[in-house]
Amino acid sequence: MITGGSRGLGLALADAVLAAGHRAVVTARDPSRLAHLVARYGDAIRVAALDVTDTVAATQAVQAAVDAFGGLDVLVNNAGYGDVGSVEDTTLDDIRRQIETNLFGTIIMTKAAVPVMRAQRSGHIIQLSSVGGRIGAPGRAAYSAAKWGVEGFSESLALEMALIGVHVTVVEPGGFRTDFAGASTSLKEGRPEYDDVVGATIRKQRAYDGHQPGDPARAAQAILHLAGAASPPLRIALGTDAVAAIEHADRGRLEERTAWRWLSTSTDYA
Repeated sequence: MITGGSRGLGLALADAVLAAGHRAVVTARDPSRLAHLVARYGDAIRVAALDVTDTVAATQAVQAAVDAFGGLDVLVNNAGYGDVGSVEDTTLDDIRRQIETNLFGTIIMTKAAVPVMRAQRSGHIIQLSSVGGRIGAPGRAAYSAAKWGVEGFSESLALEMALIGVHVTVVEPGGFRTDFAGASTSLKEGRPEYDDVVGATIRKQRAYDGHQPGDPARAAQAILHLAGAASPPLRIALGTDAVAAIEHADRGRLEERTAWRWLSTSTDYA
């Protein structure tokens, strides 16, 4: 089952899964955008209209997978989006919407799938996070808040799911040539005081769109490989840019922690 399957990585993954001979329930807000997959793959695919923040629709979508195919082996929580703007210039409603879709949508879909996987004593939940789920970027506070939430939620989830034979993997893509950095994203320059970081992020994104190093088709094959792995990782970055950025950030965190360790450890009872 793949959420957000009408474009980007979700569409590339749906096509790869079906081309490999698997069966899939693919969801989208507008399922008519998946008609070409239905025409190509016939009975191997079911499509469902789904807003991942709708708990009733989430349960119904999972049940559709069980009814059509007898169970649910893999859930890929892919649906999501990220706008760019400073914290001050982003409304609370906009922040809530991003967190509702990116974090609560993942939680809602996960909770809908877990009872089925518990009964099966098998399954794999694959959460699409982002390099932004490991590194906070200016202009992306709401998106990073949601994706960091996905990371923490999934790490806790994995400890529970290990008891019932279910794997959890968090996928952290870098830049891929999808619509994510284009029309799917709202870019708000906002106040001039933040231009050096927020404005710079927006200008970089506009220039980056169409030139990202990541190939969605290769990302889909990587996720397929993860889904079939006997011992998949809890986290994996996708793309050379994601690997480099996360490694650089991890080194910086270790250096900072080492430099301030004396103060961190000074707070215990003598």
